[in-house]
Amino acid sequence: MSGRAYFSSPLIFLIILVLLTFWLDLLTRPSEQNKNDNVYPNPDYIVEDLSGIRVDHEQDIQRKFSAQKLVHYLGDKVTHLAQASFTNIDPENPLLRLQADQAEIKNKGEDIYLTGNVFAVRGTDDEKNKLTLKTDYLHLIPDENLVKTDQAVIITRLNTTIHATGLEFNNRVGMIQLMSKVSAINN
Repeated sequence: MSGRAYFSSPLIFLIILVLLTFWLDLLTRPSEQNKNDNVYPNPDYIVEDLSGIRVDHEQDIQRKFSAQKLVHYLGDKVTHLAQASFTNIDPENPLLRLQADQAEIKNKGEDIYLTGNVFAVRGTDDEKNKLTLKTDYLHLIPDENLVKTDQAVIITRLNTTIHATGLEFNNRVGMIQLMSKVSAINN
């Protein structure tokens, strides 16, 4: 017997068939889509000049919103609003009104991200304790009556103007926590 390896023609045919199968599988497979690509590039609906209200009858809380334009994308699970305003009416807390150039609503309304000329007012215009807030970005968490930002913010109350970077404002307890670079001016 010789020391050469012995290959039968059926075994060679089987190896070629397996390699050919893998090669054809790679050729016919659809190209992988980039995870950043939106499968649905067009909005599934657009609404203009809208307003709405959400009422919690047990706690007598009303949340109102309005926007010039609402755009929703099926693949995003995010709702985009242009020229948005939100109002939180809670009999146990001061009125809270927010306005922004844009807003994104995520997690079925649990998180709202306001961007561009964000303006917030706590209290009514005739109240002495009225507080105003200006920033370029604000994260609103309506169920917790909480707003946060890590951007520059200007707070005005009575004759005092406060500049800071970063803020957490809990309207339920009326507490404002300023994060850094805080300066105050008494007018």
